Amino acid sequence: MKELHRIILSPKMTEKSEKLKEKVNQYCFEVGLEANKIEIRQAVEQLFDLKNKVLNVQTLRTEGKLKRRGRGRNVKYIRRAERKKAIVTLVPGAVISVFDQG
Repeated sequence: MKELHRIILSPKMTEKSEKLKEKVNQYCFEVGLEANKIEIRQAVEQLFDLKNKVLNVQTLRTEGKLKRRGRGRNVKYIRRAERKKAIVTLVPGAVISVFDQG
């Protein structure tokens, strides 16, 4: 298995992820582009001490946006980096303490 910090990069704390957490016990993470669902499941269980409490892992990949820089003849197009996000569903009653802080 790869290093855990290459699989799970950071938790995503947005309004949408807060609603998912409260309603259906789902947590969002930004993950590495090369990480697959099995590695994400194992990394979440290891990092947050959740033995067999991950029910489902859904992943989605967003393409980097094309942005314009400059004006006139000096226009340059820059592509932002691609991102991958994972939505992890836990069994009812299980929580991840990182999301409850703040």
